[in-house]
Amino acid sequence: MTPADLSRCVVSAMRRAVEDGELGGVVPARVVVERTRPGGVGEYATPVAFQIAKGAGLRPTEVAEVLARRLGGVAGIERVDVTGAGFLNFSLTSVSAAQLVRDLRPVAVVEVPDQPSEEQREPRRRFVRAAVARIEAAQGVGPGPEIHVAPVARRDGDVLARYGADAVAWAVLTTPARETPEFSDALLVQGESNELFRVRYAHARAHALVRNAQQLGFRPEIGDDVDAPALLRVLADHPLVLEAAAHHRAPERLARHLVELADALLDFQYRVLPRGDEKPSAAHRARLALAEAAGTVLAGGLALLGIDAPTRL
Repeated sequence: MTPADLSRCVVSAMRRAVEDGELGGVVPARVVVERTRPGGVGEYATPVAFQIAKGAGLRPTEVAEVLARRLGGVAGIERVDVTGAGFLNFSLTSVSAAQLVRDLRPVAVVEVPDQPSEEQREPRRRFVRAAVARIEAAQGVGPGPEIHVAPVARRDGDVLARYGADAVAWAVLTTPARETPEFSDALLVQGESNELFRVRYAHARAHALVRNAQQLGFRPEIGDDVDAPALLRVLADHPLVLEAAAHHRAPERLARHLVELADALLDFQYRVLPRGDEKPSAAHRARLALAEAAGTVLAGGLALLGIDAPTRL
């Protein structure tokens, strides 16, 4: 079960509880599910009980208990715990690497029309609004209200001319809307100190691994013979990150996730192809499938941000 699936299960449980008279009030269309914080219970948690308690005429803990009973038997959920004043905590049944790769699909990116001509003078507004619109469309929500962003700290034309559209987009989309983005020559560095370069390089490396494997005579094949806990964890979080980015209208959440995924893939890349006289095995094909899936996610994430994803660097 993915975090997005879990969110839908919570909404469904609330609707059934309302229909059966256990809960009252309005059921929200979406529920935010987040990674459990250090020291918490299970893998994921949601504060939804606080959101609907007033309308239900109950305390958050009572709402959480109702939902916990209904969610405890859902396939994919191993255990549901109520902690604190009413937080729902979920322990999920383990997901195989093969199932994770099968569940990951390329993101359908919706083209966003250009903003009116007056917007051309403020690229930050244009980049942020377009990225949010793409993320919302990919999640089937929105559009939301107007987004207010802080202006850039220097003349827009100078920024675009010096750093280029992709680097400027990365700088503004990794900065929360209420903060002012900063620009420096680090945006132009073709090395590991530049986060945008690392993300694009990791995407290019995923393609290179597939090309190299073809030269060695084997192709990706989904399997569970993959020992890559860091990469698997980040990939498993991808649906949750997209949902949170859409809900909070925060493209910086997606950008941070892409950096984390890129770093995990770059650490993993050296284990994908056979070494020396080693012959390709089922393990190599499964690792290649995982690397290819990571590359697909990186490409989709960059596309949602409106940034080019070259296959060769």
